[in-house]
This record gives sequence, C-alpha cells and structure tokens, in this order.
Amino acid sequence: MRLVLPRLYVILDAALLTIPESECSRQLVDAGVRMLQYRNKTPSSRDLLESSKRLSGELVPRGVTFIVNDRADVAALAGASGVHVGQEDLGAEEARGVVGRDKLVGVSTHNRAQFEQAVATSADYIAVGPIFSTSTKSNPDPVVGMEFIRKVRPLTDKPIVAIGGITLERAVEVVRAGADSVAVISDILRAREPGERARRYVEMLEAANHAAGV
Repeated sequence: MRLVLPRLYVILDAALLTIPESECSRQLVDAGVRMLQYRNKTPSSRDLLESSKRLSGELVPRGVTFIVNDRADVAALAGASGVHVGQEDLGAEEARGVVGRDKLVGVSTHNRAQFEQAVATSADYIAVGPIFSTSTKSNPDPVVGMEFIRKVRPLTDKPIVAIGGITLERAVEVVRAGADSVAVISDILRAREPGERARRYVEMLEAANHAAGV
C-alpha cells in the first residue's frame, strides 16, 4: 500500500525559533499540521535526546508523524515516528537498521543520481531540493527548480517531499509539479504567528486537493 504523507511537512528548526519548541509545536498541531521534523544541530547528544523525547511524547499521541533530523539513534530512543537523513549522514539502510522496519526513513537528495540511489533503498519517502533559493542552510546545494520534480516523478511511486524556499504563494504550484508534500521552514517559523501561517497552508493545500479531486 502506497504511503500517503500530509501535504504540509513542517521542519521545526531550533535555530529559527523565537518561542520554546513545545509551544511552537503545539501551535502548529492546533493549526492542523500532522507531520513535523525536529532539526537541532547544536546541542549535546544527551540534550538532543531529552528534547526529542519531550516532543515525541507530546506529538505522537496526538497523531502527529514526528521525525528526527539526522540522528537515527536519537529517533529510536525518543520513540519518534522515524528519521530523516541527508547525504552526509547514515545511509538509508543503516538508518533503517537503527530505527527498525516499522519506522519511517526519509532521505534528502539534490540531483538525479542521488534520487535514483534513494529510490533503490528502503527509504519511505524522498526529499528533493532546494526547489528555490533558501537561507536556512549556510552552504545550500544548487537550486534544482520545479522542473526537477517533474523529471523524477515518473521514477518512483514513493512520496516526494519538496524543500527549499517554499512559501505560501508557491506551495500549490510545487504540488502540481508532482510533489506529494511541501516541507516548509522559515516561511512558517519566522512568521509573526507561526500557527496561523501554518493554518493558511493547510487550508490552501486542502482546497487544492479538492479542486484536483484528490
């Protein structure tokens, strides 16, 4: 059975938060967000695990798919829904060996060769990007654009998550290009009211689904 991801996939990047993680996540979930990835590059392993456990305990019981960025070990110990790995992290199969068969494994890809490699693994979904220019990474990969989504869409029936510079104004066209989900960071986290911004995404993407007969 094909995995279906929520249209909106919010990345809770600790470096961009202006309010506590738990408070921000509650606002997002109250707004209808059902998939959250926790990205925190700076703390010790112990502190990262504690934060991940706390978020997992708050989010998973509410029916939210909670993903830990990079760290398969932390995802497993925290009781998260899965892990998301980049090209510099554990490979998909190594991550799968840590989190288990019943958890999600997502992989970031930035070109066709990486995408095809990810398709051949047990990864549950594949992220592609950056679709547009982004400021959330200090050394981002080259922009691939929406045309890249169109080119790789026929290569797999696994969900494709588009990431990088996605805004409210661009989200629907990214989905129409073939993405199953849009991963959003700064356009939501840097909003004056992150929950309200997320709600607008959810409503707009649901309306697009209805219009397309999904």
